[in-house]
Amino acid sequence: MMENNLYNTYLFRAIEAYPWELEKAVEALNYALAYDPENVKALHLMAKVHYEQLGDYETAKSYFERALASNIASPDIYPDYVRVLINNEDFEEAQKLIDFAKTLKGVGKASIALTQGQLFESLFKYEEAEKVLKEAKQLALNDDFISFVDAMLSRIKKKRQAKANETKVVENEAKKETEKQQKSWFQNRLNNLL
Repeated sequence: MMENNLYNTYLFRAIEAYPWELEKAVEALNYALAYDPENVKALHLMAKVHYEQLGDYETAKSYFERALASNIASPDIYPDYVRVLINNEDFEEAQKLIDFAKTLKGVGKASIALTQGQLFESLFKYEEAEKVLKEAKQLALNDDFISFVDAMLSRIKKKRQAKANETKVVENEAKKETEKQQKSWFQNRLNNLL
């Protein structure tokens, strides 16, 4: 019992210190993991340290995997883990994790829909991203989340419009080139007839 209280004390210190006092947070996490190397919360927070603060996605993935191995039904892990996979361009793995997370009880459906939108955006599938982000807004339970999704939707709309404009330019250039080739061919035929 005493060991469990000590472990919780270190975990609480880490949670309180993160992200403002990283040295204290990491030290407390190391102690917490020394007492319980399979604790989901400590592993999750250590993964966040590695991807949010150090940009070390591979180490973060390793901590996320250990956390899920310890408790696959831990709902808080999935949105963060999906974001790491997206940032690391592990798109297929991210989609599989999203699909699995949707089946779990207690997982924030709005957060999972948000990560699905982020994945679609990363894959330049803007229409799909807009659709799923509108769904995320419907599932949202707080105004800050809705505001964040609105900002994402605005950004994606701009990207979609830019992509459409770019496509039109390319199509117009291709059309002009085709017309030029046809005109040249016709001119050559006329010259040969004369």
